[in-house]
Order: sequence, then C-alpha cells, then structure tokens
Amino acid sequence: MDKQWKLSQEELLQELNSSMNGLTAEEAKKRLEQYGYNKLQEGKRKGVLQVFAEQFADLLVIILIIAAIISALTGGLEGTIVILAVLILNAILGTVQHFKAQKSLDSLKAMAAPNARVIRDGQKMEVPAAELVPGDILLLEAGDVTAADGRVLQNFSLQVSESALTGESENVNKIDTPIEQDELPLGDRLNMVYSSSLVSYGRAVVLVTGTGMQTEIGKIADLMESAQEKATPLQRSLDDFSKKLSIIIMVICAIVFGLGVWRNMGLAESLMFAVALAVAAIPEALSSIVTIGLAIGTQKMAKENAIIKNLRAVEGLGCVSVICSDKTGTLTQNRMTVKKAYANGKVWEPEEAKGNDKAVNGLVAESVLCNDGAINGETAVGDPTETALLSFCRTIGGDENKVREEFPRLQEIPFDSDRKLMSTLHFRNNRYEMLIKGAPDVLLARCTSVEQNGEVLPLTDEIRSAIVDQNRDFSSQGLRVLAFAKKVLSENRPLTLEDENDLIFTGLIAMMDPPRVESAPAVADCRRAGIRPVMITGDHKITASAIAKEIGILQDGDRAVEGSELEKMTDEELRNEVEHISVYARVSPEHKIRIVRAWQDRGHVAAMTGDGVNDAPALKQADIGIAMGITGTEVSKDAASMILTDDNFATIVKAVANGRNVYTNIKNSIQFLLSGNLAGILVVMITSLFGLPLPFTAVQLLFINLLTDSLPALAVNMEKPTGDLLNQKPRSPKEGILTKDFLQTLGIQGALIAVATMAAFYLGMQINNGMACTMAFATLCMARLFHGFNCRGSRSIFRLPSNPYSVGAFFVGTLLLMLVLFVPALHGLFDIDNALTLTNIGQIVGLAFAPTFLIQLSRIVRGK
Repeated sequence: MDKQWKLSQEELLQELNSSMNGLTAEEAKKRLEQYGYNKLQEGKRKGVLQVFAEQFADLLVIILIIAAIISALTGGLEGTIVILAVLILNAILGTVQHFKAQKSLDSLKAMAAPNARVIRDGQKMEVPAAELVPGDILLLEAGDVTAADGRVLQNFSLQVSESALTGESENVNKIDTPIEQDELPLGDRLNMVYSSSLVSYGRAVVLVTGTGMQTEIGKIADLMESAQEKATPLQRSLDDFSKKLSIIIMVICAIVFGLGVWRNMGLAESLMFAVALAVAAIPEALSSIVTIGLAIGTQKMAKENAIIKNLRAVEGLGCVSVICSDKTGTLTQNRMTVKKAYANGKVWEPEEAKGNDKAVNGLVAESVLCNDGAINGETAVGDPTETALLSFCRTIGGDENKVREEFPRLQEIPFDSDRKLMSTLHFRNNRYEMLIKGAPDVLLARCTSVEQNGEVLPLTDEIRSAIVDQNRDFSSQGLRVLAFAKKVLSENRPLTLEDENDLIFTGLIAMMDPPRVESAPAVADCRRAGIRPVMITGDHKITASAIAKEIGILQDGDRAVEGSELEKMTDEELRNEVEHISVYARVSPEHKIRIVRAWQDRGHVAAMTGDGVNDAPALKQADIGIAMGITGTEVSKDAASMILTDDNFATIVKAVANGRNVYTNIKNSIQFLLSGNLAGILVVMITSLFGLPLPFTAVQLLFINLLTDSLPALAVNMEKPTGDLLNQKPRSPKEGILTKDFLQTLGIQGALIAVATMAAFYLGMQINNGMACTMAFATLCMARLFHGFNCRGSRSIFRLPSNPYSVGAFFVGTLLLMLVLFVPALHGLFDIDNALTLTNIGQIVGLAFAPTFLIQLSRIVRGK
C-alpha cells in the first residue's frame, strides 16, 4: 500500500479491513500467520568452523601447507610445526575479526519496543509488540517507542523524535489529516509514525500499516543485508599481490624441483630445495606486520578522537577522495543559536542587541516568558528553539529566571501543530498581557497592529510587506524564524482560541544550528588534500545550502538537490551528475546508498559519516563508514568502521593524514620483507641452477622471516610522517603495491643482498658445506637487519626524523642471531656449523653491511 499519507482515514481503514474498534482476536491471529511476526529477519549466518576454514582458502597459505607436509615427510618436523603454528594463529585472528563485524542487525533488533497498547475486540489491551499486525489500532503516548509503522488517525498534540531515522534532532509535530502530495520525503510525512521512533509529547491513535520487514526500519535492515562492505585498497592490493606471488612461487618451485631431478640430486633433496624456495619466497610475517602496523595507526588515531573498529579502514582513509558528511552535529554544533532579531523595523545582530534598546529587550522578554524551555547549569532542557531563545537572553546580558520570577505565567494555551502557535498570560506593565509566538505566516495573518518606538500603530500594507520581506530574507539565509505578538486583556481569565486574533506584532527572531568553528578550516584542508567534501542531510535545502556555502562545501558551479529530485534520476544520470552536486537535502536511506555507489562507480574511495539508523546502510556500503560517538545510535556505530568520539568533521581530516602515513609505513615494511625474501629466492635458485648444496634449511629461513625480519618491519611502522601529507593528492585505489618503481627498487635491493649472501656462501664453501650454509644464513640475516634502516623511507637516514625503534630492532635482532650462532644447544635445531672464527664473523658483518652502504651512498649522491 503506497502513499499512505494521501488516503483519507476511511479509505485506509477500508483498505486494511479494519475499524476504530480494532481487529478481532481471531482476525489478528490470521494476519499474524499471513504477515509474520513484527520483528526483523536476517539471512543465515556462517558458523565458527566455516569461517575458520575459510581463512585457509588462500593460495599462499595452501603453498605453505604443502611445504609443511613435504618438510615433515623429509624429516624436517621442526619446520612443519612452526609453519602450522603461524597459519593457525592467523586463522584465529581472522575468525575473531569476522564475528566482531556482525553486530549491526542485533542493534536494530534491540531498538524494538517489547510491548504495545492496542484496541482489539473494542477493548484496550497490551500485547507483545512482535504480535502487532497491519490493521491493528495502536495507542501511543509520551515515553512510548513506536512499535510499528502507522498512520495517525487521532492526534492529541503528538510530538515524535525521528532523529534515528531522519538524522534531524528536532521533534516532529504530527497531524491526522491527509497530505495531498504524491512524492514526500520521510521527514515530511507528518501524518505517519515509524517503528523505533520515540514519542516525546502528547498522544495519538494510530492505524498500523506496516510491521516487521515492511516497516521503514525493516527496509533499512534489508539494505544493510544487501549493502556490500568494500575491501580497502590495501586489501585489494594484497589480494592481487598474493595471487601473483603464488603463481610465481609455484612455477619457480616446479622449475627448481625439475632441475634437481634432472641433475640426479635425488627426489628427497630436490623436494627440500623446493620447500626451501617456497619458505624463502613467502613472507610469513607479512599478515602480522600489516595488522600490527594498522593497530599502531589505530592507537595514534584514538588519541585524536577517532576510534577505528576495522583495522583495514586505517589505511583506506589514506586514499579517500570523497567525504559525504551529515550536517547536524558533524559540521554544525547541533545547538540552535539565535543569529538575528527584527524589532522596531530594524535587524539586530546578537552582539548589537546588547544594551538598552527597549524594542529588543521587550522582544527578548516575550520570548523568555512564552517559552517552556529551561537551562540548568550547562544542560538545556526542552525544545532546541526554545532553549536557543533563553541563551539569546543571556547573550544580551539578561537573566531568564529573573524575568520569569518578575512576570509569572498566569494562563496558557499550549503549542498545537494545527495552530502553530503558543500563548501565555502575564501581568506586565501594569496590565494583563497575552504573549504569543508561532510561525510567521500564521501569526502575521492574525495581527492588526504593530509596536514601533513604544507606540501601537495600525499594521498597514506597507509595514506588513516589510515584515514579510524580512521573513523571506531570513529564510533565504537558511534561518529558522519565529514571530512574536501580544494582546492586552482586561482581566485574568481563562484564555480561548478566539483570543489569538487582533494581535499586536512585536518582532521576529531568526536562528540556526551554526557551523562548528573548525568546520571551514577542515573543509579547506580537504580540498587542499584533493578530497571532495559533500553534505548529505535530512534538513531542508535552503538551510543546508546556507551552511554549506558558509563553510566552503557549496562553491560556484556546484548544485544542491533534494531527495525528490534524486528520486527522479536514474542511476546512470546520478553517476553523470554526482561530481557536480555538493549538497543533498531531505534524503532517505536509499538515496544515501545511491549517492555513495555513484561516487564509487566513478572510481572514488568514499567515506560516509552518520549517526542515525537511517545512515547505517550507507555507512556499511561506503569504503569508510564513520559514525558519531556522542549522538550516534548503536546501529550506526556497529555498521561503521570508524567512530568519532567528538562528532567533529575536523577529526576526519586528521584521520586521513594519519591514514596516509600508515599506508606509507606499511608499504615500506612490505618493501623490507619482500626485498629480503627476494634475496633468499635468488640465492636458492642460483645454488639450484649450479648444482650446489642447499644454502639454507627451512627452519633457518623461518627464523629470519618470523623473528629477525619482524622487528625491523615493526620499527618501520613507527616512522613519523615527513612533510605535509595533506598537500599530496589521494592515491588511486587502482594503484597496486607492485608498481614499476616499487618493483625496480625491490629488484635492486634484493639483488645486492643476494650478491652479498652468495659471496659469504662461496667463502664458506672453501671450508665445507656446513660452513657455507652457516655463513650464508648469518649474512642474509645480518644484511636484512641492516636493510631495515634503508626501508624507513626513500631518503638518506641522515635526513629522516629519529626513530629509536629502528635502532632497538637492529640490536635485538643481532642478539637473537648471536644466540643461534654461539649457543651450542641451538646449533642442532638451526643446523649451525660450530667452527666460526673471528675472520668468518668479520667477513659476515662486512658483506652484510655492504648493500646498505651502497644504497645509502646512492641516496646521498642523488641528494635525497
């Protein structure tokens, strides 16, 4: 049943075969079987064992498992145990991470109301909310959580907080009459209520029109199930790298094995060469180093108010090229503030209004008296527009409490969404004055006089036209306007609606939710960093555009569109237009996902901020979902990969800079690991081609890859940023790790270390095969420890900031190597020849240092 807001109450009741007496118990039971329970459904989830098994579905992992089996069959049991231990640990980490990400739907379920009051068989009763069905008559009052979607049949000043669905913090005043418009954003459907919304004031009788997955929140749950979590650029790069490396390793291992058999080395020895090559080629520590590098970035960001839930998101931030941000609370202060006042025919700024101007002081006093809000210490209680008026009183030097004590309220007519007015009666200026505030168009139509310069004058067409023009001018600036009037009564008597006529107009007060002080500089930083900021909000187009212009999001040539305009665009049209649109207003959850997908289809990495349930699907769809820590719902926090503890847009920009630094460090770590592994591959291949003995055992290579290599790689992850990261453009998400420059650097550095290792192997061969293996192992290990300093950055180490972790990693790695070389108890495990002399040690250190010396010398010569 579409466009429920358009139908009359009679048509709706007839459509759902219901009445004001509600359904019968028997009919409710039938409909429960037909429509199902009023709760959110979910797809079948994977079990722990299935997720654990999936962690091994990777070519590199399979190659390592095969290597472990071969090692066990050929007597290398120690190598088998180490390889399997590493693989199982990585699988456990992956499984834990998977189940941490499955909380969003659980949070949506937790928002459902447990019970609901309905009319059935003509009687009021309470039933479990899960048993509500379309056609039920639902009774709502202040404090209730709406248990289903429905149309308001009878309205008694109902106000509902729909912030979780629309993202807007103000309560919505509901009506019970049809709305004629064909297309209507959710926030403008004033005669509808929605599941999970909180009733903040009044009461109502509601006809249930949707339950379970047919509610708006059910549609959001469905969107979240269908929204695809995007792999970060690093994930895609590593996946691509793993596939290519796996193919290369299998081909080379097969060649080496074939060469061994052809040279009559024997099947077992040929297999051992192939195993050694596989272990040398696969960077076993890569997954752990990347994870730890991301965790280090996470800790840095947490100190700057950005909590990272998904570690991979840290690096993804580094190539974000679009940030789609909510307005309320993120770019703005989420606190209504008076910006201008109009009294006595003049516009006043808050600072100008300080002083003794009678017209402004009188208007402010009226706004305080005709007001239900309160400010207790730093806490504002009540409607945001009313508390803004109280703050305005304080801004101009007044005290709202003294004003209220001096002129206590005698009578009142509460605000009503139909009248759009509120009235109170006070004894003031030695007479009974009725004070009225409300919507400018409604209130001005009831005025016949105007107060100017302390006199009451007839409200001429000229004066009325000036007031209308001023109201239009305020509205065009995105300001929310309230009008004020008064009326003198002869006595203290109960007020009637008839009293709200023949009023004396006293002024206008215009307010808005102002931008955060940091928003404009943060938007400027975004543009400097090559990132496009976009505003997506549930607020009105004029208000959103005004804020967007003020902080620099909406610039010349950019467009602002409403959800209704977006609805008419096809996905292709949106893709073509998306780069020209900077502001989206009055949007729905479906619109937000479409906007994010349109940017992604254009090849951009999109970040999306949000705090409401309505934002959750788009947060999940975005490359980087960013939830608000203060105002955000649990659903949005669970769907996001990052949470801002200060709800501040500027924090996102800091996180982007951190993300870029994290990626640089991780790439340098990968360069360190792969260049060292390449050296090992080259040495194994050379010895295989020339029919020489095995240069390393699998256990020796695992010692290098897992222990001595891990420490320098971790130290590289601790590097501080060099230069202004925000002056760089976002890197392309299509750019893999294995770029031409990266491979060239890798090849040169790996070859230099391989030459040094082969030289040591040759020197050892002059003594015996055991000494050759020991010297090759020690030189490769030591050379990779020295190489850690080269991989700290692309500059000479003399031009890099200090990093004590690099020095520490070098000395700890050297100590571990010395233990293996000089502790007899470890010689058997690591196949060490115990006849090393001081000359041998000098040769090992000299050859190991040579590659680093040449690399650093080259950088100094090139002025790096």
